Amino acid sequence: MERSAVSSKKHFLAWDKEYAHLKWGGPASIRSLQSFLPGGSRVLDAGSGNGRYLGELSRNFTSVGVDVSLTALGSSREQLARSGRFAEHVGASVHALPFKSGSFDGIICYGVLQHLFAEEREIAVREFSRLLRGGGIIFFEAFGCGDMRCGGEPSSPFEENTFSRQNGIIYHYFTEEEIKTLFCGFEVLELENIIKEKTFRGKSYQRHMVRGVFRKL
Repeated sequence: MERSAVSSKKHFLAWDKEYAHLKWGGPASIRSLQSFLPGGSRVLDAGSGNGRYLGELSRNFTSVGVDVSLTALGSSREQLARSGRFAEHVGASVHALPFKSGSFDGIICYGVLQHLFAEEREIAVREFSRLLRGGGIIFFEAFGCGDMRCGGEPSSPFEENTFSRQNGIIYHYFTEEEIKTLFCGFEVLELENIIKEKTFRGKSYQRHMVRGVFRKL
């Protein structure tokens, strides 16, 4: 993966700059996980950022957060400590995860694969499959190509529906078929397009997210 290895360094390192000024957005709901995984399951938050999901995960599950940004992990540890909760934190990329095969019951990957190039996304999903036990579940969410924000400066190297933004961070916008191909080795339990309208200065804009739940066969 010589091409992506060279191009990826910049967009991975950009996250420390990004998290240096990002403010804590408060905890995020994990209700969708609880209908699929029993309490006490071992769950990986792949791309855990500053811990918005990890804090809530730690209430019900044995939780591990992994992120490429050490700044984000430091913020996450502080947030969990203030709440009296604990989760293991590991610095790593989602496409090179330092865990034993079959060591997780579930993996959440929310708003993460959209910031990788195609080859990196494919490698990350193979890593997720390796880490999951048989019947394990992946919970996925990312930008859809119908989103108002789809556009801008093309990525370098160029990939369709992929753009470069602040600090060199990559933004990719998915089609439903693309996601089905990416997770072709999994059983699709849920896959939905979430479309919302947003009004800004009197004009209506569309927000588009794609959310899926996949089971390892």
